[in-house]
Amino acid sequence: MVTRRSFLGGLVGAAIAPSIANAAADRDIEPEFLRDWLRADRIPPMVDRLPTHPRIVNMKESGRRAGTYGGTVRTIIGSAKDIRYMTIYGYARLVGYDTKLQFQPDILMGFTSENDSVFTFYLREGHRWSDGSPFTADDFRYWWEDVILNSELTPGGGALELRPHGELPKFEMLDQTTVRYTWSKPNPNFMPALAGPLPLVIFGPGKYLKQFHKKYQDDFRLSALMKENRVKKWADLHIKMSRASRPENPDLPMLDPWVNTTRPPAEQFVFVRNPFFHRVDENGVQLPYIDKFILNVSSSSIIAAKAGAGESDLQATGIDFNDYTFLKDAEKRFPVKVNLWKQARGSRVALLPNLNCADEVWRKLFSDVRFRRALSLAVDRHEINMVAFYGLGRASADTVLPESPLYKPEYADAFIAHDPDTANKLLDEIGLDKRDDEGFRLLPDGRRAEITVETAGESNLDTDVLELVRDHWKVIGLALYTRTSQRDIFRNRAMSGSIMMSIWFGIDNGIATADMSPGQLAPTLDDQLQWPLWGMNYLSAGQAGKAPDLPEVKQLVALLNQWGETTMFEEREAIWHQMLSLYTQQVFSIGLINSTLQPILRSAKLQNVPEQALYGFDPTSFLGIYMPDCFWLEEA
Repeated sequence: MVTRRSFLGGLVGAAIAPSIANAAADRDIEPEFLRDWLRADRIPPMVDRLPTHPRIVNMKESGRRAGTYGGTVRTIIGSAKDIRYMTIYGYARLVGYDTKLQFQPDILMGFTSENDSVFTFYLREGHRWSDGSPFTADDFRYWWEDVILNSELTPGGGALELRPHGELPKFEMLDQTTVRYTWSKPNPNFMPALAGPLPLVIFGPGKYLKQFHKKYQDDFRLSALMKENRVKKWADLHIKMSRASRPENPDLPMLDPWVNTTRPPAEQFVFVRNPFFHRVDENGVQLPYIDKFILNVSSSSIIAAKAGAGESDLQATGIDFNDYTFLKDAEKRFPVKVNLWKQARGSRVALLPNLNCADEVWRKLFSDVRFRRALSLAVDRHEINMVAFYGLGRASADTVLPESPLYKPEYADAFIAHDPDTANKLLDEIGLDKRDDEGFRLLPDGRRAEITVETAGESNLDTDVLELVRDHWKVIGLALYTRTSQRDIFRNRAMSGSIMMSIWFGIDNGIATADMSPGQLAPTLDDQLQWPLWGMNYLSAGQAGKAPDLPEVKQLVALLNQWGETTMFEEREAIWHQMLSLYTQQVFSIGLINSTLQPILRSAKLQNVPEQALYGFDPTSFLGIYMPDCFWLEEA
């Protein structure tokens, strides 16, 4: 049976695009910010800058107000790398999620999908990159033939989302506005990967990038460019100059609402409006409304203090719930508002025993489900919720939230009751029944049972929670110590097996639907802290890391593979439920509290920012699905 999904978003646009174009021609709706560029003939008039059928965002239908051009928004980032948030917030995607987490064409005018195996993409005629050059199917062809199929640029053979069954798809450029990708088997990960916060890259500005490619550039000029950009290989040069997810190259043509104008290193990055952005409101006004974003680099530890001192007009990252009282108090001193959005992760804080721990004794303990269950049962989540979250969160295992159609109470309730008596019995049963003079249990090799929980040190909240857990685990004879290191070191220690246990977020996507990949419930990535070596093994198709040796983990991987082979919604839903049940019953991550609240600070003049929303990395792309290009400053 062939299942066919199609969404030709341009059909609506096609019907009213002429009126939009006429509106642009009949009245002067050019942004003041672009006047000098227009007078200097650096850019054409709006009617010639927009695609023939732009994406039309109806503000009234979505409960927002049509805005006006202008203004600058300041935000604070913890390091220069965090300019990547502009790509995440801008959320210009071939296909993206709407606020109901349904797919909709964005950069694309439309698409069709047959059996999740044949995907045909239709581009918007007349769409342009930020430098004014045409955005066409040639940009997909360039990336396919000259990047993905080039072994020096893509030594691994391409992203897993492109080769879920070991082979890349067939690529076809049907005409200048139509491309097709065909797999012999279903690839249900393809569309979610394109809609994600860090989207799968399948196109790039070929006209610009050819100057960095050895196929198109002479050796002398290529060597000069490599020297100028301080790289030793031409492939490193191409990767550096083409990286859109972290837009460090101001010359790189983009499709985002704002484009970077600042070269690193810098303490301040300035992003300005893209004159060729493809969205307009119902009045023919080209988005984004806001002219400029200024990103000021600061130490992560003082972002909240600076935001509360009136130095940010929009702040979501670098602040946490334990900053809420301070930030709310700032409303009395500065023209700012602080809203609370619900975090979309499976757990705001989760304890992750490293099943790939290098210490053989601890690895054996962590691999015993009775030990993981004992650790979970010993935690008093009610106390954590009251002390750290003022009672506003929910005690829960690390699983999907009630907002997900996959939610079941038994997943959330798995081994979260505060039951130190049962925890003690489980530990005795395992063989940890000997204690020292202070009441701490002894390991089989005679060492005291001391668990070091490591943190990246990016949130005081983690430290506060660990102080409480230390007391809870002491009751069952386990000593807890904490260690803090920088994120990069933290990740490397996890990969090497040096970390016994870590505190981090739970599963990224707590609002999943059955059509989204359940890969977060199985070892699929090397940054999953409970099984990084198994995740690396999956990621490298068995070339690195280690293969799982726990039967239940093998079962999770098998179920994930089954999910990827079916096109039937009912079968995908059933597989999700099997995996959620297995994951929570096995307590592979010890979820503590979810449905917690995330402060979002904004200027009181900034309009169209939702008062309540879901906040998370995947699938909401933090602010992304709420379209910051529709935010506007009332004073402007």
